[in-house]
Amino acid sequence: MANGGIIGPVNITSRGKNTQTVRTSNTPSAVTTQPGTRLVKTLIVAGGGGGGSGPTPADTGFSGGGAGGLRNLEIPVCGNTALGAVTVGGGGSAGSAWPAGGGSNGNNSSIVIGCTTYTSAGGGGGGGRTNPGNVCNTKGKDGGSGGGASTFCTSPSGGGCGNTPPVDPPQGNNGGTATCARGGAGGGGHSAVGGNGGANAGGAGGAGTDLSGCYPGSLPGTCSVFAGGGGGGARCGGPPAGVIGAGGAGGGGAGSKTPSTATAGTTNSGGGGGGGGTCGAGGGSGGAGGSGIVVVKELDKASGVWSLEEQLDALSQGTWPVITHSIDYLVVAGGGGGGRNNGGGGGAGGYRASGYGPSPLRGSSLTLEAGSFAITVGAGGAAGNPNCDGRGCSGTNSIFSTITSAGGGGGGSPTTSPKDGLAGGSGGGAGPSGSGGAGDTPDVTPNQGNAGGNGASGPNCGGAGGGGGGATAAGSNGAVPGSAPSTNMNGCGGAGAPNTITGSDVSYAGGGGGFRRYTPGSGINVPSGASGGAGGGGTGGATGASPSGPSTGTAGTTNTGGGGGGGGDNGAAGNGGPGIVVVRGCSSRTFTVTPCTNTVTSAPGGCKVATFTVSGTLTIS
Repeated sequence: MANGGIIGPVNITSRGKNTQTVRTSNTPSAVTTQPGTRLVKTLIVAGGGGGGSGPTPADTGFSGGGAGGLRNLEIPVCGNTALGAVTVGGGGSAGSAWPAGGGSNGNNSSIVIGCTTYTSAGGGGGGGRTNPGNVCNTKGKDGGSGGGASTFCTSPSGGGCGNTPPVDPPQGNNGGTATCARGGAGGGGHSAVGGNGGANAGGAGGAGTDLSGCYPGSLPGTCSVFAGGGGGGARCGGPPAGVIGAGGAGGGGAGSKTPSTATAGTTNSGGGGGGGGTCGAGGGSGGAGGSGIVVVKELDKASGVWSLEEQLDALSQGTWPVITHSIDYLVVAGGGGGGRNNGGGGGAGGYRASGYGPSPLRGSSLTLEAGSFAITVGAGGAAGNPNCDGRGCSGTNSIFSTITSAGGGGGGSPTTSPKDGLAGGSGGGAGPSGSGGAGDTPDVTPNQGNAGGNGASGPNCGGAGGGGGGATAAGSNGAVPGSAPSTNMNGCGGAGAPNTITGSDVSYAGGGGGFRRYTPGSGINVPSGASGGAGGGGTGGATGASPSGPSTGTAGTTNTGGGGGGGGDNGAAGNGGPGIVVVRGCSSRTFTVTPCTNTVTSAPGGCKVATFTVSGTLTIS
């Protein structure tokens, strides 16, 4: 194309919206690129090497495994095109005391783009020892980063070589060297060599690399820090007393000394496993290496010199970059109310999150332009009305941008026909002889919830409501065995999901527990109603011979989306708990919230966290 008289290099404008795709297991295609994508940045981290071990009695420390090779590459691609296969390398196994004490190398990770396979090499296994007369396994193995060396007071031993096979920029560093002082060396990391073994002290694993600036958001278990070396082990005796080597930042496992086992490298970090340590007749084995990861980021990028004609073309084709923000979220809807008059527990509000919680429930982060966004925090559903329809009301939806979580279904009641629980984000539990409501309604990927449990009726005028469904488990079915204790009657609420997006570990979206009943004339007491699921589910009521638990169900916890507990004979049920919306972005972003009931705080690492306990507006700039 003519450049209008401007002299300069040919440049590529990429409109990939900085969308990230994370692969933690093998897949035939990494991603199909967006139409405007012309450049991707891909992170390839191999599996870390396993830590070394040895026989007993050996009375020495063994070495940490090297980190898996790390490559962070910028590669031209075509838009609307499926990239090739991804292989994610597993971590190497720890050395065994017999017959070979050295740790195994990690496995390679790779991605195919165009006709080229880009590979990072597995980390080198840490040196070990097979028996008192054999020191052949003391040298660390070569790899993406080299394994550390161990010794048994025969001769110094060298660490494995990093960046093997060689690439530019280097994919890792050498492992540390062991002396005759009985401390295992640390494995190499992507940013630093492993520490040398000392006087009965294990060397630290080499540091990995913080890539949170390139890949914002906490990638699975790593906080976006990868490829730390494993720490060396130490003998337990002295003098001086044994000191284990710390794992390198980026998932490296710590070394050990008798009787402990060394720490494994963190999953999906490529961290090396820690080295073991022995003492007399006892020994601590090494840790396995952490598995690798492959990340593809479709870039928004434009730099250099272009003609005006090229800029107008880019604008008209919608490929000119705009400033966008990668945003993580937690969106929990209001929980359903419990059923009245021997009712089922309310279903939890729908749970949707992009990270910081259980891996199977993680959706993709959002890529948003600067601006203002309306936030809706769903209300909890009211408990069943004693004068007419005893079934609990469903909770209401919570909404952020394109993410909507559905309110939890209300719990069923024997005063309604049918006695079933209502469908919702998670379904409500049923009244006696009814069916639990369906969860994940409407259907989304990953699922936002689970079904409520069925109710049951039986002898001695017994009845048990089903538990409301939770984010990670269905509500349990009620049961009427005909005798005490009430623990046989089930009907517990389904468990919710833990999430650390705010910086604290909090569980959300637990289902409400169902009621439990025997007629007071039966002589059977019912100590308590069914428990609510972890994550704010309310407890069900109970009715039976004195002494029995309270007949009133409790409400779901505020701002967890927990379902309300089912009510017993003439006992009120619990309301559903209101939901919550949490939005998290990197430290360079500015968040403003209204009304002032909502808050903006800083999480570890400087990330901004906006927490909405009531509906309002979020402004991102």
